[in-house]
Amino acid sequence: MRPCRLHITGASGSGTTTLARAVADAWAVPHADADDYFWWPSDPPYTSERPPADRVALMQQVFIPRRAWVLSGSMLGWGQSVVEGCDAVVFLTLNPTERMARLEARERVRRSQRPVDEGALETFLAWARRYDDPTFDGRSRRAHEEWLATVSCPVLRLDSAAPRDEVRDSVLARAPAAADRGRS
Repeated sequence: MRPCRLHITGASGSGTTTLARAVADAWAVPHADADDYFWWPSDPPYTSERPPADRVALMQQVFIPRRAWVLSGSMLGWGQSVVEGCDAVVFLTLNPTERMARLEARERVRRSQRPVDEGALETFLAWARRYDDPTFDGRSRRAHEEWLATVSCPVLRLDSAAPRDEVRDSVLARAPAAADRGRS
C-alpha cells in the first residue's frame, strides 16, 4: 500500500496519536497532531487557543502541501478544508471505561515532570468523560458521527482495543493510495 494523506480521529484517549505515529513510521511520512496547530505553544501546554484561521494557515504552510502524511486528533468545527484534502479518515472507538483509564494514566505521565494541577486535570477528565454523552455539545461521539456523515473520502472505523500493531496493520491494508484520488 502506498502512503496517502490520512486523518486519524476519535475521542481523546482512543489512541489516535499512537496509531498515527505507527502508520507514519511504517510509511516513512510526516506525522502531525491537530493539537500542535490548535494550541499556542505554552508552559503549561494546552492553555491558549490559536484562532481557527491561523491554525489552518499554519497547517497549509508547514504540513498540508506534502504528498503524503498522517494527521491525528480532531478538527471538528475548524479543519474542514484540511479534511477535504485527505484520501481517507480513520475513526477510532474504544470502550469508554478503558478509554478513560488510558487517558488518566497518560495525563499523569504527561504531568509528572511538574506539580500536577489537580483542578485542571479533573476539568480535562470531566470534559473527556462527556464524549459519550449524546447531549454534550462539545467534542462528542454524536458530533463525530454527524461530521463523518459529511466526509467525502473513505472512512475506516476501527476499535482501538486491539493491539496497536494489529490496528496499524488494518489501516495499512485498507488505506487508499494517493493516486486513488488523483494525486501522483
